[in-house]
Amino acid sequence: MRILRFKTAAVCLAVFLIAEAVFAPGAAGITIGEEEALSREFLKVVGRRFTFIRDPLINGYVEKVGKRLLDVMPPQPFEYHFYVIKEPIYNAFATPAGHIFINSGLLAAMDRETELAGILAHEIAHVVCRHISQNIDRAPKIGLATLAGIAAGVFLGIGGSAAVGNAVAIGSMAAGQSAALAFSREDEMQADQLALRYLEDAGYSAEGLLSILKKIRGKQWFGSEQVPHYLMTHPASEDRMALIDSWLERHPEEDAENASQNADAFALMQTTLVGKHGDVDQAREYFNSRLAQRPADALAHYGYALALARAGSREKALAHMRAALEKEALNPYILKELGRIYFLDGQYQKAVNALEASIAMSPTDDEGLLFLGQTHLELGQLDKAGNALLSAVEKNPQNDQAYFFLGKVYGKQGRMTEAHYYLGVYYQEKGELQNALFHLSRAAEGSHDALRSEAIDRRLTALKTELERRRKAARP
Repeated sequence: MRILRFKTAAVCLAVFLIAEAVFAPGAAGITIGEEEALSREFLKVVGRRFTFIRDPLINGYVEKVGKRLLDVMPPQPFEYHFYVIKEPIYNAFATPAGHIFINSGLLAAMDRETELAGILAHEIAHVVCRHISQNIDRAPKIGLATLAGIAAGVFLGIGGSAAVGNAVAIGSMAAGQSAALAFSREDEMQADQLALRYLEDAGYSAEGLLSILKKIRGKQWFGSEQVPHYLMTHPASEDRMALIDSWLERHPEEDAENASQNADAFALMQTTLVGKHGDVDQAREYFNSRLAQRPADALAHYGYALALARAGSREKALAHMRAALEKEALNPYILKELGRIYFLDGQYQKAVNALEASIAMSPTDDEGLLFLGQTHLELGQLDKAGNALLSAVEKNPQNDQAYFFLGKVYGKQGRMTEAHYYLGVYYQEKGELQNALFHLSRAAEGSHDALRSEAIDRRLTALKTELERRRKAARP
């Protein structure tokens, strides 16, 4: 069995690496270049329909676990990306070109890092074996944007792009394509087999994959028996669980010391997810109940404070955040959230003090730099605000809010070329292309810096290309 599993992994990887150069169309799916193009279209569909959680603590944790798995694999032909979608439904999926998505509801339902590792390993295995690209190549040929919309329907249970509307649910062509894109029993078993190997090589127990599959089965994917079978992207079948059970009988559990070290980081991540991004009323009730049982629990104070701040009870939130900090004085995330709540409460100098202390301990946290920049802006300290916000976008070029506030800072300073440039970038990142075109055009008119002018021209070219594509797609 060990030799067979190794051969399965090797064959999948070999197909994945040489498909674009060697295989004829239809033999191993669409090309890697086509996968990347499809994934870009898919991201646009998901971005229009859903909210991505952009939290350095949460995203960083998921990426860390994903990277630990990828580190035990051979080099891949593209870079993997991990996303958390703000959705209560238990779901996780991968698109071609290595984009891995997990819903916040599934992440919140986990009890330990091994469950997250199990889900990510399974999704990575689907990408390595090119299951989706093979299914696409076997299905009827349609346009890329339409295909991206239908793929979104398969993975997320939604209608696709504007071109297909609600065809995922009612159109025979879309339904047929959706059925073709769904994973087969063989796909799922193969992904599980590879995932088990990745987990072992990365030092994780397969028990996590088994336990999270049981939770998924309990929810029956998408929470309804009325959902068509082709939308059940990962049915948690008995055969899959039997395979993992058999594996566990022959392989030792993960190192207990390593699991214990990961437990604290996992708990902090999950508390942030529930308190800051989950249902606010449920979060308040949950953490209040937890504090009644364990009044000295620092994370319970922290989570309760996050939920209270969202509900507008800032004075009470500050009291609980300070209580958390008394027990975790060197935790930069607690300090950052304390500073954020001070900012929301209008206590700007206290916010600066807490945020600067947080950034001193966690200098790569672009969210903390964003909050610090906003606070300096409110205090009228424009140079300090600009410096903090520039650092934020340097740490994370996808921090669109930092671009917005940079535009405001430069506007207040009368530096209108810079203000238009950063507002243009903000609207471009948000997908508001007409606003982006206006601001970037104004920035181009006033720019006298060669490098900045080149950056503006690149963005304008991309904008005009996308606007023209949208115009053509909208034609009857």
